[in-house]
Amino acid sequence: MDFARDLIGYGANPPDPKWPGGARVAVNFVLNYEEGSEYSFMDGDGHSDIFLTEMAASPVKRGDRDLAAESMFEYGGRVGFWRIMRLFSERGLKLTVFACALALERNPAAAEAIRAAGHDICCHGWRWIEHYKLSEDEERDHIRKAVASLAKTMGERPYGWYCRYGPSINTRRLVSEEGGFLYDSDAYNDELPYYVEEGGRPHLVVPYSQANNDTKFTNGLFATSEDYFAFHRDAFDMLYEEGATQPKMMSVGLHCRLIGHPARARGLARLLDHVAAHKDAWVARRIDIARHWLDHHPA
Repeated sequence: MDFARDLIGYGANPPDPKWPGGARVAVNFVLNYEEGSEYSFMDGDGHSDIFLTEMAASPVKRGDRDLAAESMFEYGGRVGFWRIMRLFSERGLKLTVFACALALERNPAAAEAIRAAGHDICCHGWRWIEHYKLSEDEERDHIRKAVASLAKTMGERPYGWYCRYGPSINTRRLVSEEGGFLYDSDAYNDELPYYVEEGGRPHLVVPYSQANNDTKFTNGLFATSEDYFAFHRDAFDMLYEEGATQPKMMSVGLHCRLIGHPARARGLARLLDHVAAHKDAWVARRIDIARHWLDHHPA
């Protein structure tokens, strides 16, 4: 096999992104809306999903329905989502929703709230399942279903794409073949957008982050809201300081069923206030960052 990986990137001299207003850092908060599209008996999967819940491992035998895990997912759509939306609304800040199409189909009120608030949608698949487990034909079908579903639910098609955890070897090609996408976020390898070649054309990648992410609550790295705030504050402060000469981008991953709980949401509130106190930080939707890069840094 060819070594089809880029280990070098921009190196020591990244481009000046020229963020609006001369911002030192662009901050994109991403709310993953997955609840209702995860593996479940009702959707014929034969097992319940427990990933990114309060349980590291389920005591329920695989193949039996886990009602506790289902209810932990339900909390995200019933309660956590609305708390997070309120925190952003009170501060006049925008976010991006990594939306699983079927999940929003099953909660029209959430879809309407996202649309009314002016947040943008990045497609997180038809369902919250791993695309690297799908055949090429299955994955192509899921992408088409997801685009059509979100266009109907949200009144506008999605312009970004992001898989659960990681893509398959076919994902980027299939997303490009589907057409209509401005970028994908199936990468964790940079703090600035960049281009790759796909199908003989330049394709924009806006990287995401597993580092700045509330998933650390599920593996024991975060225990309290102060853990969450301190980690993310330090990440922001470092990027802000570096931004005096080399502005970058900071992605912050959120999950309704994780950060949406009261004790954790307090840490998010502190982070939002800390970021908002810096007038030369640009809190932007992912689509805004993608369009800025396409306009100011053409391939």
